[in-house]
Amino acid sequence: MEESPRRPTVGRGPKVRAAVRAATVAELAEKGYADLTVEGVARRAGVHKTTVYRRWKDRQGLVVDALAERVAEEVPIPDTGSVQGDLEVLARSLADTLGGPTGRVIAAVLGTDAGRLPEVAETRRRVLGDRLRRAEPVVLRAVARGELPEGTAPHEVVKAFAAPLYFRLLVSGEPVDRAAADRAARIALAAARAGELRSG
Repeated sequence: MEESPRRPTVGRGPKVRAAVRAATVAELAEKGYADLTVEGVARRAGVHKTTVYRRWKDRQGLVVDALAERVAEEVPIPDTGSVQGDLEVLARSLADTLGGPTGRVIAAVLGTDAGRLPEVAETRRRVLGDRLRRAEPVVLRAVARGELPEGTAPHEVVKAFAAPLYFRLLVSGEPVDRAAADRAARIALAAARAGELRSG
C-alpha cells in the first residue's frame, strides 16, 4: 500500500491542530479505522509524529477529537428562538453531514470496523457524548421558555431525532435526506412535549 505523501510544514498551534484533524479524517476516509496510524496522519499533515503525540496521547483520542470537531463544525448549535426551529435546523444539519463525506467516514469507523476493534465502542461513546453536551442549550432554552416540560432531558431529545438518521446511515442504507430529518425532528418534538423524554 502506498504511503500518504508528506505535506509541507504547517506551522504551530491552532494551524497544526487543524491540519492534523483534517489529515485524520482523510486517513479514516481512505483507510478506515483499523489501518489508521499516527505515523500516516503525521505524514499527511506535514508534521512529525512526536508533534501528534504531544497533543493526543493515542490513536483513539486523535480520532475522537477529529470526528467531534468535524461534526461540531458541520452541525453548529442553532438559536432560532423556538425549539421547533432549533430541532429542524439541527436535524437537517446532521442529515447533510451524514449524507456527505463525513457520514462516509463515520460509517467506516462505526460500522465496518466495529466488530473487530473493541476501542471503537469507546470512540463512539465519546463522540456522542461530545455532541450531546454541545446540544444541551437547545433543550435548556426551550424549557426556560416554557416550550418543553420541566425535567426534559437534553440527551434524550438529541438521541430521539439523531437515532433515525444514524439508523439510515449504518443499518438500513436509506437516504439520509431533509425529509428524514424533518420527520425525525417532528417526532422528537412531539415526544418531548408529551413529557416522554424527561430525565430518568
